Amino acid sequence: MKHLKNPLLSVSIGIILIFTLVVFFATEASYEAIEIASMWVRNYFGFFYLYLGLGCVLFLLAIAFSPFGKIKLGKKDSQPEYSLWAWTAMLYSAGMGSGILLRAVQEPVFMQQHPPYQSDLQPEILALEFTFYQWGFTAWAFYGLFAMVVGYALFVRKKKVRVSSTIEDNISYPVAKSGIDIMTIITTVFGLIAAIGLGTTQINGGLNHVFTTNFGVTTTLFLAVLISAIAFYSAWQGVTKGIQIISKVNIVITTLLLLFVFLMSDITGILIAFGTATLNYLIDFVPMSLAYGSYHPGMAFLTDWTFYYWAFWIAWAPFTGIFIARISKGRTLRQLLLGVLIIPSLGTFFWFSVFGTSAFELIESWGSYNNEFGNVFSSIFVFFGNYPIATLLNFTTIFLLISFLVTSVDSAVFVLSMFTDHGKKDPNKKHRLIWAVFILMATMSLLLLGNAKPNIDVLTAVQKLLIVTSLPFALFMVYMAGAFVWELMNRKEKLT
Repeated sequence: MKHLKNPLLSVSIGIILIFTLVVFFATEASYEAIEIASMWVRNYFGFFYLYLGLGCVLFLLAIAFSPFGKIKLGKKDSQPEYSLWAWTAMLYSAGMGSGILLRAVQEPVFMQQHPPYQSDLQPEILALEFTFYQWGFTAWAFYGLFAMVVGYALFVRKKKVRVSSTIEDNISYPVAKSGIDIMTIITTVFGLIAAIGLGTTQINGGLNHVFTTNFGVTTTLFLAVLISAIAFYSAWQGVTKGIQIISKVNIVITTLLLLFVFLMSDITGILIAFGTATLNYLIDFVPMSLAYGSYHPGMAFLTDWTFYYWAFWIAWAPFTGIFIARISKGRTLRQLLLGVLIIPSLGTFFWFSVFGTSAFELIESWGSYNNEFGNVFSSIFVFFGNYPIATLLNFTTIFLLISFLVTSVDSAVFVLSMFTDHGKKDPNKKHRLIWAVFILMATMSLLLLGNAKPNIDVLTAVQKLLIVTSLPFALFMVYMAGAFVWELMNRKEKLT
């Protein structure tokens, strides 16, 4: 009963429960309402998402290279709690995970076949460059902003693990602070259930491809239950015993999968494409981020791709950023920000270079392309069908999809539990059970929403839902960044 006396927990779960019930009993009407709301947000705030993304990247770079970058998250003589290897594995597993498997082949090929804008670059290089743009610095800047602000509040100011702690010196009203934390929880849950919905649907697509069967939504729902159960056990064990171990396993197996494709393909061509696309990405980053002039891909393209991606990263930013902050004790702000921006971005660029370039080579060898890689949920399995030991590769991919989703869910369950258990760094295990159950319920409602009409799928439902639910938090991020700068400028302890 004491959990009912926790307003942050009870109100948040109440809102999620109401959403779940409405979608269960009014699925088609829910979808239509979300569709209308998403169109309104895209029409009036689409470009705000773009400007926010560029602003976050520039803001983090400015902090990292300023004297404030020397600030250590913890005592001056404290050392990093986790090694660079463990830290990188955990932040990447939590922050990207199954998404790179979902889009590994489909997105670069789509960009090659449908160039976002006219360019003098080869279609293959432009395709990789734009894919880098949607998975690179901007995504990690959203995460890094939260990691920096929350890490500073947690380890320097000794505040509780809550987003409201980052601005409580500026806002003293308890209701406002609780509202910010509730908004954070709701945004986190929607972002997470979107990832689970996409991931389980891809696993289902992989099983159908491998076994040439036609598993439906029932199988997808079962997979959601399985992943939630494993994630709960991992979160129950905690960061060191559960989350860190699974994250390391993920990265090792993913690296082996990447190296296999790399060594079986045109190594020189991949390296050239990686270097060329990365260089062009750095040169074109600002005009692409502003959709300026000839870099404007058109509103339809922005709506289907960039606006959706930015909404997705923003929805994931609270729990991923807070989790990164939680594992970053002992690092300086400079180490944190440059590490978050550069290390995972370069790894992602190389990943897409390997799979994208190899897919381009396959299409060229076929002589024609009949949308073999068009299905986002099965494209990577079709791709592996052109390599030796295809069955082993496909089963490895299915294992990774499950494992990556587990690390994303267990990280989120842990962070949500810290939020609702009075900001404790090691939350009560009952909170972990509560959040695992309610995340599963919300995920199942999203999967049903994705099957509401024959002409929509989970991806379509997710795109529309996230663009709506991310907006309040996108607006709050501007205020949070401003409050953080004010906090730094008024530090009593001067930097030497």
